[in-house]
Amino acid sequence: MSSNGATVHTTDHLSMIHLRAGGVSLLLDLDDDRLPQVVHWGADLGELDDDGARAARDVARLQPVGNPVDGAMRVSVVPEQSAGWLGTPGLAGSRAGTDFSPSFRVHRAALEDAPAGWLHRVVVEAADPVAGLGLVVEIEQSAAGVVRQRARVVSTVQPAAGRDPYTVDRLLVAYPVPGRAAELLDFTGHHMRERSPQRSPFGHGTHLRESRRGRTGYDAAFVLAAGTPGFAHRAGEVWAVHTAWSGNHVSLAERSYHGVGLLAGGEVLLPGEITLDAGETYASPWVYGTYGTGLDEVSARFHATVRARPRHPASPRKVVVNTWEAVYFDHDLERLTALARAAARVGAERFVLDDGWFGARRDDRRALGDWFVSPDVWPDGLGPLVDVVHGLGMEFGLWVEPEMVNEDSDLARAHPEWIMGPVASAPDAPGRLPRPARNQQVLDLGNPDAAAWLLDRLDTLLTETPVAYLKWDHNRDLVEAGHRATGRPGVHDQTVATYALLDELRRRHPGVEIESCSSGGGRVDLEILERTDRVWGSDCIDAVERQQIQGWTNLLVPYELVGAHVGAPVSHTTDRDLPLAFRAATSLFGHFGIEWDLTRASEEELAELGAWVDLYKELRGLLHTGTVVHADVVDPAYALHGVVAPDRSDAVFAWVATASSASYPVPTVTLPGLDPDGVYRLRPLGPTGPVPGIASRWGIEVPWWTPDGLEVPGVALARVGVALPVLFPERSVLLRATRVR
Repeated sequence: MSSNGATVHTTDHLSMIHLRAGGVSLLLDLDDDRLPQVVHWGADLGELDDDGARAARDVARLQPVGNPVDGAMRVSVVPEQSAGWLGTPGLAGSRAGTDFSPSFRVHRAALEDAPAGWLHRVVVEAADPVAGLGLVVEIEQSAAGVVRQRARVVSTVQPAAGRDPYTVDRLLVAYPVPGRAAELLDFTGHHMRERSPQRSPFGHGTHLRESRRGRTGYDAAFVLAAGTPGFAHRAGEVWAVHTAWSGNHVSLAERSYHGVGLLAGGEVLLPGEITLDAGETYASPWVYGTYGTGLDEVSARFHATVRARPRHPASPRKVVVNTWEAVYFDHDLERLTALARAAARVGAERFVLDDGWFGARRDDRRALGDWFVSPDVWPDGLGPLVDVVHGLGMEFGLWVEPEMVNEDSDLARAHPEWIMGPVASAPDAPGRLPRPARNQQVLDLGNPDAAAWLLDRLDTLLTETPVAYLKWDHNRDLVEAGHRATGRPGVHDQTVATYALLDELRRRHPGVEIESCSSGGGRVDLEILERTDRVWGSDCIDAVERQQIQGWTNLLVPYELVGAHVGAPVSHTTDRDLPLAFRAATSLFGHFGIEWDLTRASEEELAELGAWVDLYKELRGLLHTGTVVHADVVDPAYALHGVVAPDRSDAVFAWVATASSASYPVPTVTLPGLDPDGVYRLRPLGPTGPVPGIASRWGIEVPWWTPDGLEVPGVALARVGVALPVLFPERSVLLRATRVR
């Protein structure tokens, strides 16, 4: 059998399922008709026959010392208290207080045809007839070794039975991790500082990360990783999960005194949000997981899986110019025409008109929701600007924020009942609204009338205007988000309805690309990326901050799906003044764009920016298909990251200084990911000019730092390392390694 195989081993009372792909094994045990238990999730076990699979299970069983139940405790992919697990249950709910602890028995487990982009699929069907519940567990594995799981619970009671509906409080799916995974890494953050890493010991108890923002959130766990102590980019065993959901969600790591540890994820459900009548079903989000030696291997498996999606962008990622930080709300045809001409001059391929083109929208306090071209700002419609953009050889894009509404808008005045709120509303008792955020409220897409109106408006806009790209924004958390017709919570419905709206727009307008923006990087997850073509990493485009934001976003999301823009010399969000070479080299590692009033740039700046655009176009085929690598640099002032071609014939590396170093000179740094048996020409890359470092200012140069570079054996680059330039803080240089033999 190849390393990408699936086998099923069965007896009268045992079924063992072994999935192998991309260097990762998932060995499942279905014993005595209970829910599947993961025997092993991690490094490839190779081919296992029936005896080997059973032996792997038996030898790993923990001794039942101190158990609250007789016999072994069984922790399934949906952990059950009825099986002895007294940690966080996978399914929590009841029928008005009864049927609180189901005990599922499997009646079907089978390998099925996997969907496009996936290699293996296992479906397990189980039931608890006493509780009147059914459970379906879906497990899929990609060719790269990523596993994803979700569960569906259904109320199976007969309609005439007279039993209460089943209220779902929680439905989680879990991945076990071994005891040697003793350290955790996940993320926190805030607006303009998304995905900031944090580490903690993985001890006894529950490490709980809930996001109740109604969107993924700046401070979401994002990826929750457990690993051997001190795991890094290139070292240590790592097990990592991602909860793919764009609404309220949870990721947790839990370890009991029984020695069992697990990572789990699911949706955070508000009180009474999901109640199942007879025959109704609730599905958890997909929870993705993978294993690797070091974070780079974990990341590579995530990236390969995302890139295998049928709808993954296949064409070169176009250079974007966005107007926001160039003009803000100051829309004027003459000014925007000049900006478009400057954009085309430096090589831009897409021009995106940001907020301010519709209704009475002259600031962020009014008109959100009035999706009609403003007759005041655009008396002749958007056609004249579109004609300019097309005439310059660029595509036209547009900003929208469909899920939100200003109270001061024609839409809110016409349909106040479409605004989400915590209290049921009636003409004589309108109820209260949530506190506004960014002067906005939330449009209730769970209301069929509101959803239909919005779909019609967006469909009409895309039909009447040749828009190739939508920047889809989402600028506030969902606070007290309920259906005002009933007063019931509506975050789940809002999330599902947003997905449905995006799906239908994509069906009607398949050629339109959509960006997920949410006050920057507030909605970044793999489920929104099923419906969008990139995410906006952050509203902060300061290149120093973006080094971390883009780098950690890239742990899960490939560079081609992360918007990365060159801003003005002085950052709008931090007031930091940075050279163009550093700003552009940072944006190179992403979906390259520009957000800068180019009409104020000097001739020298325009020429240099044009050279960086040319370099991006030369490299995007490599950057957007290759394997991302990081050196584990000891000096905290420096970082080295890069992209290596799939066949290891070419690579680009960035050597970055974000602070001044405590040592001179910098110790040698190895270049990861190259072929140790090859020989590479190593040379500087890019329009960076002289090395921006103190040694260069003193006339001390790196000996090999010449246009021709030096031919070096791959094994030397990987094991001896490279002496790299000493840089000033907030500077970077690029290297290219091309295999010559």
